[in-house]
Amino acid sequence: MGNHGSNLDDILAEDMHHWYNMFMRESPSGLITLFELKAILGLRGMSEDANSYVDQVFFTFDMDGDGYIDFVEYIAAISLMLKGEINQKLKWYFKLFDQDGNGKIDKEELETIFTAIQDITRVHETPPEEIVSLIFEKIDVNGDGELTLEEFITGAKNHPEIMEMLKKMMDLTPVLVIIVNGRRKSA
Repeated sequence: MGNHGSNLDDILAEDMHHWYNMFMRESPSGLITLFELKAILGLRGMSEDANSYVDQVFFTFDMDGDGYIDFVEYIAAISLMLKGEINQKLKWYFKLFDQDGNGKIDKEELETIFTAIQDITRVHETPPEEIVSLIFEKIDVNGDGELTLEEFITGAKNHPEIMEMLKKMMDLTPVLVIIVNGRRKSA
């Protein structure tokens, strides 16, 4: 997702054996905890929202809910972010945004996530409130202040400007670059 030139090309060019070796070098146990993920990414002193967002990302990647990201989950997450079909990515975004797990996204959940993303990326081009207002104005078809998975996917796909905004905000390539570069330095 996103055009990041040679960094993304380098990540895509890595073979599975190399990814496995890097993963095992960083986590000899074969499992990454939430604490280890934050250490790998150098995420210290974050706001409460940003910290909560990283937690949410971790738990959406921890597909079996055991409190660890194993190699299969790790590769599945990277594959989804880099090569996943648009419907797969939108479903993952929805799961990430639905913080309370009730099957709907409300404005507060979305604003919290976008604020956290901006805290982590330090990119504050558009206030989260404006982004959320635009999204709900365009894709909350029944006007109830909540988005179902169907509304979210259909709305994003029918509004290229919303889709582009989501792609830009949710681009995890810089995170993958940190992981790859950090592991290469420790190798």
